[in-house]
Amino acid sequence: MNIHDLIAGIVTGLAGGLTAGLLGVSPGGGLVVFSVLLLGAGQHVAQGISLVAQVPPTSLTGIRRYWQSGNRTPLRWIALLTVGFVGGGAAGALAANHVAEPALRWTYVAYLVALDAMLILRGGRDKPEHDGHATRDLSWPALLIVGLLAGLSSGFLGIGGGLATVVGLSAVFGVPQHQAQMVSLVMSLIPTTIPSAWIYWSEGSLASWPVLAGVIVGLLAGTDLGARAANRINRATLRIAMIFFVSLMAVYMTFKALW
Repeated sequence: MNIHDLIAGIVTGLAGGLTAGLLGVSPGGGLVVFSVLLLGAGQHVAQGISLVAQVPPTSLTGIRRYWQSGNRTPLRWIALLTVGFVGGGAAGALAANHVAEPALRWTYVAYLVALDAMLILRGGRDKPEHDGHATRDLSWPALLIVGLLAGLSSGFLGIGGGLATVVGLSAVFGVPQHQAQMVSLVMSLIPTTIPSAWIYWSEGSLASWPVLAGVIVGLLAGTDLGARAANRINRATLRIAMIFFVSLMAVYMTFKALW
């Protein structure tokens, strides 16, 4: 086993896990960027790493922290989001492997800018955590659409779809920030990225086994640490942190697309 690859994978997974646990997003969003930045991976390989690393239940440690802090999520939401996610993920992955890397990078940048704009312009729509109506039910078409869009972004960009899930639920439908983040982590617990990961695997867009093993180990530790911190931070601060994180990702990927 290549120890250098294993250590590099652990560092990459730890960084992705910290952001996943802190912001409640699936680790894919950070993993793509960190794989490019820390591993020097190409765009297709970085997206393959992200999708394969999300198949094991690495978010369990983070979910436990959110659960201990009193956050819950309706099973109906998870079921409907998952149905939309699986269909969108497979379609996105099929399309991605026929698109050139520069186009993928610019699409990634546009996606991040759109999410950032939604967080900034509609970020105050979520209800207070103590509001008794904050956990109101959402219609099945709304949940299916959020799941479908999250799945498309996951398969096409290799990012897991957690960012789209959190932003869609909190900024668009007014779900409290901590609850939206727990929904996203529970979604990442379900191996919804298997169809997308298999497509990347069959296309040869993967890193070595030591890198993948290291990323998974790092994710387990990082998600626990990030979730522990998140439950000690208020929702306004979490939203600012998410805006900063998404903006940083957009700036970095813009530089990568230009040079």
